[in-house]
Amino acid sequence: MNFGILVFEQVEELDFVGPWEMLTMWSRHADGPQNCLIVSQSPGPVTCAKGLSITPHVSFTDCPALDYLLVPGGQGTRREVNNPVFVDFVAHQAKNCRAVMSVCTGAFVLHAAGLLSGRKATTHWGSLERLRALGDVEVLEQRYVQDGKVWTSAGVSAGTDLMLAFIASEAGEQAAGKVQFGAEYYPSSTRYGGYENHAQAPAYIKNTRAAP
Repeated sequence: MNFGILVFEQVEELDFVGPWEMLTMWSRHADGPQNCLIVSQSPGPVTCAKGLSITPHVSFTDCPALDYLLVPGGQGTRREVNNPVFVDFVAHQAKNCRAVMSVCTGAFVLHAAGLLSGRKATTHWGSLERLRALGDVEVLEQRYVQDGKVWTSAGVSAGTDLMLAFIASEAGEQAAGKVQFGAEYYPSSTRYGGYENHAQAPAYIKNTRAAP
């Protein structure tokens, strides 16, 4: 099994590093996909949104057929949705994928590739209205959303939750539990600064209360 995570200039770091951590723990400790690949359009280093530089494993030209594909977000997605090579790669690979995922504004790349029309989806809170404006997506204000083989998540850290939920769906709760325990990923319920009351806070945050 081949699991590919796309990267591009100005990709948001945690959008792909969080899922990568869960994915590789699944691969190594709970019989997950044998090949975990970071994929970019061209060979060579990619500079991320916060300055991290990474070297992908493969480029589009030498990427194998993928069984799973994840597209992270970041400012770079605003460019990539208008990049026919990038969008065509996603659309072509998605045809044979068992699941296609996005984190944050990676949802707009999935839409450009024809994968979100008529589906339920979510994205970063700051881009929810932009996703609604596309007109053919049922936008949900949830941490992550599954609609058939397409999974989308809210912003940045939400990709980690998406990946754990996907592992549970694909490989069972025991596999997901082993990954969660190994990563010690048990987020605190504490809320800081009262931002759950912010006018743009998505519904899943507004529906929680700050811990006493």
